[in-house]
Amino acid sequence: MSYNHLFFDWDHTLWDFEKNSEHSLRNLFKDLDLAGLGIPSFEEFYPLYLVINEQKWEMYRKGQIDKATLRASRFRETFAHFGVIEDEVAWALEQRYIAETPYGNHLIEGTEETLNELARRGYMMHIITNGFTESQTIKFAESGLKHHFDVLLCSDEVGVNKPDPKIFRSALTRAGAQRKESLMIGDNLIADCVGARNQGIDQVFFNPKSVRHTENFTYEIMRIPELLDILK
Repeated sequence: MSYNHLFFDWDHTLWDFEKNSEHSLRNLFKDLDLAGLGIPSFEEFYPLYLVINEQKWEMYRKGQIDKATLRASRFRETFAHFGVIEDEVAWALEQRYIAETPYGNHLIEGTEETLNELARRGYMMHIITNGFTESQTIKFAESGLKHHFDVLLCSDEVGVNKPDPKIFRSALTRAGAQRKESLMIGDNLIADCVGARNQGIDQVFFNPKSVRHTENFTYEIMRIPELLDILK
């Protein structure tokens, strides 16, 4: 299959969300003295936060909660698991986390080299992300990758989240791309790959942790540089 347009997810696909998030929260845990509130350690706090955060994002993707609810609840509920009720501190943590984390510059291994080569080969590249515009705009700029992309589409600009068909249609329109010449690359089984497949767009499931599934996708890779073999 010959492709002209490559649509990438951002967080967890190109931008290393886990490394950047952990670095930021480790510093904030100390700065806000969360241990002094009764949270035993960062090593206990952070894994629990990841679980709760992913639950909140899944609800957000499904339209079950809005952006404000996600932001207001994820740290508050993490605190509550430790018996800590400190809503003001939880909100202060949220505000500083949102302000500081986007400046992290850890990328998924091989990302920069792969994008440089794809650009050299003449592919037109774009981003479709469910992340919030105010955070993602900073990430794009600080990552050093922004120049590679023609369309940088955040879901809150469209009013729906992947896998909603509207965001894929909007991305295609903005890029001037046809479905048959487009390829979607992302780490989320449903939001990225099933969503693209349902719109007749070929997909690459980026699956670095070898998550088991029963879906049938166009391609599946464990490392971003494997795209270069697909796109010869």
